[in-house]
Amino acid sequence: MATKYFEGVGRRKESTARVRIVPEAGGLTVNGKAARDFFTRVGDLERAFAALRVAGREETMTVSARVAGGGVTGQTEAVRQGVARALVKMDETLRPVMRKEGLLTRDDRMKERKKPGLKRARKAPTYTKR
Repeated sequence: MATKYFEGVGRRKESTARVRIVPEAGGLTVNGKAARDFFTRVGDLERAFAALRVAGREETMTVSARVAGGGVTGQTEAVRQGVARALVKMDETLRPVMRKEGLLTRDDRMKERKKPGLKRARKAPTYTKR
């Protein structure tokens, strides 16, 4: 018999994370790697799995995440939201706590599009008088 899991999807910028949580002691994996090997920057691992700390379930969960798109920060934040959503699916009483910590809110800031005549979204070519 397959084990029961809870799934949550997190998004940030161009990144999307599908997170599965199994309520039994295990490890943290991201894209088939140990989470510690995937999130190498200082603080990213703690930030990505902050929802587990808030819920007080760091040692009692097996978390598996598939992340695609974007960069390191976007992927970290996407996993963070996905974990929080999966925990809320598992235990609805965690919703107010997660909401208060800001873990369920999607950060909708995206890269601004490039405008015609400019080098980037807002950077203009250097002005020369002569």
